[in-house]
Amino acid sequence: MDSNIFDKFISQKTLFKNKENLRHNFRPATLPHRREEIDKISYNLWEALKGHIPSNMTLYGVTGAGKTAVTDYVCHHLKEKGDSMGRKVESIMVNCRQIDTQYRVLSHIGNSLLEAHEQDEIPFTGWPTDRVFNELVRRMDRRGGVFVIVLDEIDHLVRKAGDDLLYNLTSMNSSLKSARACVIGISNDLKFTDFLDPRVRSRLGQLDVLFKPYDAEQLQDILRQRAKSGLNEEALGSGVIELCAALAAQEHGDARCALDLLRISAEKAEQVGDETVNQNHVRIAQSQIESDQMTPVISTLPSQQKLVLASVIINERNGLRNVQTGQVYDIYRQACKHIRQNPLTQRRISGLISNLDMLGLVTAKTVSKGRYGRSKEINSSIPSNIDPQQIMTAAEEEMGVVFTAHYNHQTSL
Repeated sequence: MDSNIFDKFISQKTLFKNKENLRHNFRPATLPHRREEIDKISYNLWEALKGHIPSNMTLYGVTGAGKTAVTDYVCHHLKEKGDSMGRKVESIMVNCRQIDTQYRVLSHIGNSLLEAHEQDEIPFTGWPTDRVFNELVRRMDRRGGVFVIVLDEIDHLVRKAGDDLLYNLTSMNSSLKSARACVIGISNDLKFTDFLDPRVRSRLGQLDVLFKPYDAEQLQDILRQRAKSGLNEEALGSGVIELCAALAAQEHGDARCALDLLRISAEKAEQVGDETVNQNHVRIAQSQIESDQMTPVISTLPSQQKLVLASVIINERNGLRNVQTGQVYDIYRQACKHIRQNPLTQRRISGLISNLDMLGLVTAKTVSKGRYGRSKEINSSIPSNIDPQQIMTAAEEEMGVVFTAHYNHQTSL
């Protein structure tokens, strides 16, 4: 009998008890260092168990501060308690980065209220928005009870589609007869309400909760809790938890990053047949995560920004660090000449460098040169395992020119 390509994986010794416990969307029995936030949210949502309308809420904090995890945790317990008390309480979570128009959000909420035997889904597109809204109200009234509508990454939706959806949802109770609803908005941006109409802002911001970033010690506690149920005993080498926490804390206390780092580190160790995860596996995992995060960002850059980024990398491949804008511009201008493109001005290139700095693809630190004024020291933030040739090829394809030959010429100098 022929062997199957998956046989080697089935027989391989694993370091995991349950890998799902190391994913950031796993709901643990407890959430360390978030008791205060849990208490604030649960105290407000307790009104739903009495049949009353909870206040609308906005949860703020950086990525990975536990906003979504805490909301999911509280809503899960709310549903459990409602079931035991005979109270109808439902929560509906919408990821506004994936579902990012008013029509799609309303239809998603409406379709989530269909019974198992029902087939009349709101179509993906085609209805007037007010018809979708009225159908949502009808379905909520038919089911009755209190609905908690959670809009995750709400700032993304507001920037793209405006605040009409929030106006409709926060005024929904005036249309409902036998049901009630409240809205919880989750945002990574403290200032996103600046984009809202004052009426919407006051309705949505009835109660705000700020999630502070985790520090390194708190991240260690989270990782130890998850590792206990997710990894085999003795699978972790010395300093692995501490390193994962320290690297995540350097960003902005991102628990998602810390969990991904620990899980991928264990995967790397397992792939090479090591029985324990060590700090080297963590470094390899960090490089992979950085690459996975940056590759889609680089691919969406306009062609001129790709050329500027490529020019920074060419300088580095020639052994130069802390290069100035003029040095980047020299390479950029040579590249434009080679590919028969008109170069932008140095001032425009300085602006593009600032954009790349904001995206985290380069660092552009302004330093004082005394009586010679101020200048930028520019370095690439691209991980070493990202091939700069790919950036060149992408620019080449977009401009319909051969940029690769120029790159090869420069790196051979």
